[in-house]
Amino acid sequence: MAASHSGKRRRGIYLLPNLFTTGCLFCGFYGITAAMNGHFALAATAIFAAMIMDGLDGRVARLTHTQTAFGAEYDSLSDMVSFGVAPALVMYLWSLSSLAKLGWFAAFVYAAATALRLARFNTQIGVEDKRYFQGLPSPSGAAIVTGFIWVGETYGLQGEAMRYVATLITLAAGLLMVSNFRYYSFKEFDIRRRVPFVVIIAIVLALAVVATQPQLVLFLAFAIYAASGPVWTFIELRRRRSVVRQRLKRRRERI
Repeated sequence: MAASHSGKRRRGIYLLPNLFTTGCLFCGFYGITAAMNGHFALAATAIFAAMIMDGLDGRVARLTHTQTAFGAEYDSLSDMVSFGVAPALVMYLWSLSSLAKLGWFAAFVYAAATALRLARFNTQIGVEDKRYFQGLPSPSGAAIVTGFIWVGETYGLQGEAMRYVATLITLAAGLLMVSNFRYYSFKEFDIRRRVPFVVIIAIVLALAVVATQPQLVLFLAFAIYAASGPVWTFIELRRRRSVVRQRLKRRRERI
């Protein structure tokens, strides 16, 4: 009997990475409840906090070698709430509700795009190039949508007055998530390796800039990142066409 008990596989989950995932889920849920009570700036802040939690859970799992299939599934479900449902509902309550059917359609497109983006990402694990994401990552899409709300609340812009701009931003973020544009993943950046001293100075200066106007700086930073996908793809296509033209030219010269 003792042997049979010792041979049984112990079941359980790793606490530390899943604790951060739960924190991400909590921040997304809290963002929804804050928006329902009219605290839109607080809701946007909560979703940005969810982004920090989401970034930490994966890194902690890799550093502590506690990556599991359960953790990956739990992370995806948490991301769907925090970066799909929460931003869509917060944007709808802040601005899109004034557009009736067009408003809820735009919010639904964003939420559905997040689900499709996460499903595609899960099926490509271990296959795609780790240096790049295919389509805008869902946390970045959430940052653009909620960052716009945060800017609006800070500078006194009424959601109803910005409803058409809000619709365009929501739809654009959703479509970029399900696009084939490539985005740099920053996964090659190793925090354990040595870096030049000037890098530390640059990080300190960047944090100082963010601290002055966090809502505006973060929104612009993620908007630039979102635009980098189409720009990078366009440059890459032009480069490939140039290579093809050069090859054809060489073949003609040989003939």
